[in-house]
Amino acid sequence: MKNIILLFLFVASIMTTNSQTHFGAPFDGERFENLEPVPDKPLTTLLKWKFSEKAKDWPTWVESNAGSILKERTEKGEIHWNVINHATVLIQIDGINIITDPIWSDRTSPVSFAGPKRVRAPGLNFEDLPAIDFVLISHNHYDHLDLPTLTKLKEKFNPTFIVGLRNRELLESEGIDKILEMDWWQQLDLNNLKFHFVPAQHWSARGMFDKRKALWGGFMIEGTSRVYFAGDTGWGKFFEMIRDRIGAPDLSFIPIGAYAPRWFMKNFHINPDESVRAHKALQSKQSVGIHFGTFQLTNEAIDDPIKDLNKAKSEHSVDHFDVPVFGETQILTKE
Repeated sequence: MKNIILLFLFVASIMTTNSQTHFGAPFDGERFENLEPVPDKPLTTLLKWKFSEKAKDWPTWVESNAGSILKERTEKGEIHWNVINHATVLIQIDGINIITDPIWSDRTSPVSFAGPKRVRAPGLNFEDLPAIDFVLISHNHYDHLDLPTLTKLKEKFNPTFIVGLRNRELLESEGIDKILEMDWWQQLDLNNLKFHFVPAQHWSARGMFDKRKALWGGFMIEGTSRVYFAGDTGWGKFFEMIRDRIGAPDLSFIPIGAYAPRWFMKNFHINPDESVRAHKALQSKQSVGIHFGTFQLTNEAIDDPIKDLNKAKSEHSVDHFDVPVFGETQILTKE
């Protein structure tokens, strides 16, 4: 009997180890890797892009009116959403308020005096936010993990911050203590919602020597509906994997900007045609474009993502993929 018990424990140990290896992000003890690995770009490639490619001109400022929320909290079964700017989305689902990759800073940069500067105000004033319960951070790039904004959220609402593995220390350095770290395919059950951290084709870094040392990804939120937030990503097989493992989303937030030049960006930033392909691979009922029109990060013009998305929608015969008005609250209507 003792031998049978030991055999059972041994088999269970093997199954657990294999499960963690298969379902978690590839990790060699120091750095994470994508499901479909691509070589890191050398500094010379970055310099070639910066000095041999000319970016299209952007306006220095775009006037836009700040929006407003419809409710402080939704009822169960209701979903309201508001794309505030860039990848910052307010998601109000089943009475819970969630915000993704929040940034209200003027620049996306390690310093306040240099780096890409916003060309439009956030669509919603920080002071007008409803009480935030959860903050979802897709990865640690400065346009997605903005520490000044995160500390303001902590001070005002004391929400729970959900991040990928090895991002905790950075937030704790700013006095943020309610942090939950997640691996790919991990699920957390919180406030009658399920939070899944899912793969993305991207990378992480805050400086010269920490590339891929913290995990990146997207989120699927499950309540009475499924809401997918892609964060920042290139094209990959994981879109279909998310659909197969968790289910097709009712609402998806998919990046449509920061994709030119393609020879440099294609591995880690989808273009609008790939955004529409992602919508189809996910079998998303409704998708919304994010990650455009706020900071000039790459070479395309400010309105190219919208033009290219409309072209891709026509070519792929897709209707349910919208360009948001920043700050305008929308209601998800189930058909």
